[in-house]
Amino acid sequence: MDNSDSRRKPHVYGKLLMAVILTAFCILILKQSPKFSGSNVFSRHEPGVTHVLVTGGAGYIGSHAALRLLTDSYRVTIVDNLSRGNLGAIRVLQQLFPEPGRLQFIFADLGDARAANRIFAENAFDAVMHFAAVAYVGESTLEPLRYYHNITANTLVILEAMAAHGVKTLIYSSTCATYGEPEKMPITEETPQLPINPYGKAKKMAEDIILDFSKRSDMAVMILRYFNVIGSDPEGRLGEAPRPELREHGRISGACFDAALGIIPGLKVKGTDYATSDGTCIRDYIDVTDLVDAHVKALDKARPNKVGIYNVGTGKGRSVKEFVEACKKATEVNIKVDYLERRPGDYAEVYSDPSKINLELNWTAHYTDLQKSLSTAWRWQKSHPNGYRSPSAMSV
Repeated sequence: MDNSDSRRKPHVYGKLLMAVILTAFCILILKQSPKFSGSNVFSRHEPGVTHVLVTGGAGYIGSHAALRLLTDSYRVTIVDNLSRGNLGAIRVLQQLFPEPGRLQFIFADLGDARAANRIFAENAFDAVMHFAAVAYVGESTLEPLRYYHNITANTLVILEAMAAHGVKTLIYSSTCATYGEPEKMPITEETPQLPINPYGKAKKMAEDIILDFSKRSDMAVMILRYFNVIGSDPEGRLGEAPRPELREHGRISGACFDAALGIIPGLKVKGTDYATSDGTCIRDYIDVTDLVDAHVKALDKARPNKVGIYNVGTGKGRSVKEFVEACKKATEVNIKVDYLERRPGDYAEVYSDPSKINLELNWTAHYTDLQKSLSTAWRWQKSHPNGYRSPSAMSV
């Protein structure tokens, strides 16, 4: 009995030792896992690395901004509920930047204060670019409460989360719609803000909240008021892919391309009796590549206790009829055009004076050839007729 017991003891000890080694190994692997508390690179600040939260980063402008930030070696977290954005855009970005610690995507609704607080608690953000918003003038007149909730209330949630977790830099996506229909052109940053539709009103309310909060904090705030955004990534990696059910509310460029592709029978131009040279609305069309460049320059120039407010446009107005002719040339399709009554909440003439952003951020629009911008966007649309659901999009 004694001899057999003595033979079993080393065997038992060996098993215990092996169990201890395996347990230690498992703990080591867990600690190296990004999901292990405290070890995720997104959850800690790192010298020389700026971690930017891009809200609405699956959308048209947000995805292009994320692409530019990643190209410039920023660390990026995208938060989007995909109500307007595209998971396909996220997949493209993930394939372009697969390295650990570069990009993460979080599916969440920023209208949920608890979810937003948890995201900020689990990540070490250095700055926020807040794009997430519904953004159609016509739709806002039909669903005003949705716009006030999505734009104004959600911005308040973001600000509360930033304040609670010590994130001090905000680049805010605003709009020229906050100016309404000014008496004088071009529009400067000093032009009175008198919005005439719920979209513009909701954005102005959000701006007011940001400005009031910034007075009692040491935040670095940059508010960028966009004019009409067109174009797409010059290398064809990303484009604009609005939901099919939102086509009637979407940008004129999307409607032009849909008509050129035969998705819709023709283009509907709303309003030909405005007090303009040809009776159609005049707008300032800014290429999305220039727009995201303005965001990066704003982030670079953001300073504590400072607020910057800038118009982002070319400084040149183009009529809707001019735009349609440029689109016909870009697509090489003789698009059928129907002229209808005005759209509710629209205004006759809006174009920017970009002098302030030129001077203070050293930013100038470079992609100012309307037909070229439309041609770039058309190439993406033609190769992605079903948006990011197209086979070519999945193979990028």
